[in-house]
Amino acid sequence: MSSPLSRSRRYEEVAAEILGRVKHELGISSVEGKQVVPGLSGTDWELDAKGIKAGSDAYVIIECRRYTTSRLKQEAVAGLAWRIHDTGASGALLVSPLGLQEGAQRVAAAANVVAVHLDAEATPQQFVLSFLNHLFVGLTGVEARGEVGTLTPVVENNVGENGSCGVG
Repeated sequence: MSSPLSRSRRYEEVAAEILGRVKHELGISSVEGKQVVPGLSGTDWELDAKGIKAGSDAYVIIECRRYTTSRLKQEAVAGLAWRIHDTGASGALLVSPLGLQEGAQRVAAAANVVAVHLDAEATPQQFVLSFLNHLFVGLTGVEARGEVGTLTPVVENNVGENGSCGVG
């Protein structure tokens, strides 16, 4: 059985891979893995992943929280809001299986944080991912995407450009 730490790390890796496949819907051109970035405060910040904006130096922080018993609290999102400010990021994607509590939703809206739902046991081949009005479902060998309420099957790793979720 995997330790909680390795499950969390695997969740980060899976999230980064899947987000990289739907990058155009997120309004980013690429997803980079775990890294350390300097803050304006002189503090270094470890990011789970980083989404790069096309044609600029702008990026969004990708934060993954594999919490399986409660939704994310206001304080957790406020900490991410500070990280956005201190690193000069244009916003963040907060990936979790259960979403945000009410106060956390308010902080997220004010700090340009988009909640992304990814099931806790996701793999690169089998997953359910949703954000704003987009839904992505991966089944072994097949991926489906579309607006909530409609799904269009597509071949795995062949995700088209359908616009941006407006992060940043």
